[in-house]
Amino acid sequence: MSTFTTKDGTEIFYNDWGSGQPVVFSHGWPLSADAFEDQMFYFAQRGYRAIGHDRRGHGRSSQPFHGNDMDTYADDLAELVTHLGLRDAIHIGHSTGGGEVARYIGRHGTGRVAKAVLIGAVPPLMLKTEANPLGLPIEVFDGIRAGVHADRSQFFWDLSMPFYSYNRPGAAVSEGVRSSFWLQGMNAGMPASHYCIKAFSETDLTEDLKRFDVPTLILHGDDDQIVPIVASGNISSKIVRDAEFVVYAGGDHGICTTQKDRVNAELFRFVTATGAARSAA
Repeated sequence: MSTFTTKDGTEIFYNDWGSGQPVVFSHGWPLSADAFEDQMFYFAQRGYRAIGHDRRGHGRSSQPFHGNDMDTYADDLAELVTHLGLRDAIHIGHSTGGGEVARYIGRHGTGRVAKAVLIGAVPPLMLKTEANPLGLPIEVFDGIRAGVHADRSQFFWDLSMPFYSYNRPGAAVSEGVRSSFWLQGMNAGMPASHYCIKAFSETDLTEDLKRFDVPTLILHGDDDQIVPIVASGNISSKIVRDAEFVVYAGGDHGICTTQKDRVNAELFRFVTATGAARSAA
């Protein structure tokens, strides 16, 4: 297993496949780098170095009680980049991982970043506030916390349904995908399972998005039941300068799995394109 130890003693697991320009993947809650295995394998087969880490408290990384916040997640990512000597990297973040990428750029800049991709990502802010009326009320996130504490195993199993929009009429449900989601979730520790909810829902990433100065692609499903597009992708695409915004009609939160072929092709087109990002019509 490939691991490194952060400055606060946390052991971070990562996969490092292939060689070439690095493409770094930051996963969502409560998952692990395995959630990006389709994209990582795709890029590794095509001459890129695909790197995906398990966020602290998740997957195969250690489970500290401390540091389950967006600042520390971003700093862990920066330490991984330094540990591997990465430059000219493409950073791809899904859901909470999109917040991690945004905060990484906000705190550490783009000196080592070539491009960025946010997929179904939580920025700029999921929580409903006076300044963010389109967000979700705190009761939604309190309900998630309650579900995690009442019966984490059953909660994650049930959450897999709206995550992939398997609860929609006529959906082709994969029990294998649901089992993978459950397994990844159960590999996360209770501290991360609990505290990461506050991190992904209450961290305002608006100012971080304003610091993006590299070509940026934003992908979001308009039927995302976990991170509704109205308070996330729609707004982020207006904050990030010259961002390319692609909306997946009927797309769910787990499009990297349910529409992996389309997502892979979209990412490859963006990664291999030259010049600045363009604004979508």
